Amino acid sequence: MSGSIHVQPIAGALGAELSGVDLSEPLSDAQFSEIHHAFLTHQVIFFRDQSALTPDKQKAFAQRFGTLNVHPYVSGMPGHPELLEIIKEPHDKLNFGGGWHSDMSFQETPALGSVLYALEVPPYGGDTLFASQAAAYEALSDGMKTLLEGLNAIHSARREYSARGASAQDRQSMSAKTAEDAPEFEHPVVRTHPDTGRKGLYVNPAFTLRFSGMTRQESRPLLSFLFEHSRDERFTCRFRWTEHAVAFWDNRCCWHYALNDYPGYRRHMRRATINGDRPV
Repeated sequence: MSGSIHVQPIAGALGAELSGVDLSEPLSDAQFSEIHHAFLTHQVIFFRDQSALTPDKQKAFAQRFGTLNVHPYVSGMPGHPELLEIIKEPHDKLNFGGGWHSDMSFQETPALGSVLYALEVPPYGGDTLFASQAAAYEALSDGMKTLLEGLNAIHSARREYSARGASAQDRQSMSAKTAEDAPEFEHPVVRTHPDTGRKGLYVNPAFTLRFSGMTRQESRPLLSFLFEHSRDERFTCRFRWTEHAVAFWDNRCCWHYALNDYPGYRRHMRRATINGDRPV
């Protein structure tokens, strides 16, 4: 891409690192256009050395792409309800986001994207994995694509935010509540991206319960296949965090997974999530 921002892809399926822009400063229209193009092209983009990204400035950057989400089950940052402080203390056993998922697919209008900022990272580990659900869909056989085109799936926070769910567990520096009665919403199994027109799978292990009109038992074989297929190494990239790095991913077309492989160390991230539209 021409312009002041350099875009360096990091994997074949998705992911690119961008340099030449300070996200704490207001973006010019040209800079916004370049970043937006890279975001749509690579599905997840990364920025390093963003040391001046205060909460207000992180929100201002995210708001260039849409309105901000207030999480229904996790308490936001004091004074900034739109921001989640995602913290794993050295003695915490579980991390937040430690499984493949797409943010907020359990809502009627799931998230467009998420902007995650690293405030403190462990000396090793704590990488985030991403998986392109567009690439996963495109690798399926024509017969499987035809089968999936006619299916919808039920998404809910009920399992992940149950009393035994990983996301609702007590952490010293994060406050979440259980959602045993969380609502269910129906989304297409194959989603068409509203900006690119590219088709992708839209189910995930954390929040997809079953196919519409089927029981969980009936749904399990095909969902298990899709979950296994969708995280195939061919469709993934991996980001090694550094202090003050930023990741901005498209929840409409990719999964992510925060690795929990840094026992005894602290990791402190800050997330803004951008509201999206209802999948079609």
